[in-house]
Amino acid sequence: MIEVILMQRVEKLGQMGELVKVRPGYARNFLLPEGKAIRANKDNLARFERERAQLEAQNLKRRGEAERVAERVHGLTVVIIRSAGESGGLYGSVSGRDIADACKGSGLTLERSQILLEQPIKQLGMTPVRVALHPEVVIEVGVNVARSPEEAEKQARGEDLRAADQAEEESLEAELAAELAELGAAADRD
Repeated sequence: MIEVILMQRVEKLGQMGELVKVRPGYARNFLLPEGKAIRANKDNLARFERERAQLEAQNLKRRGEAERVAERVHGLTVVIIRSAGESGGLYGSVSGRDIADACKGSGLTLERSQILLEQPIKQLGMTPVRVALHPEVVIEVGVNVARSPEEAEKQARGEDLRAADQAEEESLEAELAAELAELGAAADRD
């Protein structure tokens, strides 16, 4: 374990200015290159204390900007069109990059790293996705994955497409059974 000073809030780790112990790989591969932390040594501690007020002011300014953006895009839902099988499983998946591109089309410019997607989306339907506009400002964006724009509209209205497809399939099966019974009765008369 190595000690680092957090330069910004890191989810599930700590707030700006905290001294935390992390695994060397996490620090070396993520925290240090991303500028989210610096190594905790005597020189860096002194530097951080000197710059603390300036860093906190910058953080407050960026957080205020992120909160204004969050208010502007509150309730944003993006539509992503993908081909899928009968059961609604996608051929492929929807990743953070796809969501960031769709948000860009809706006027919200995001980096792929700001999309907090636990795992890729692999099913049709509406999925809420967390987006970090700032380490302390997280919003929810609705992702509507559909086969066509018409299907996306139905999903947005809350219609259950699988239930509608299943009802249509059952009515077709009933029609087919009735026709077969009719043909069987006609064959018996001949």
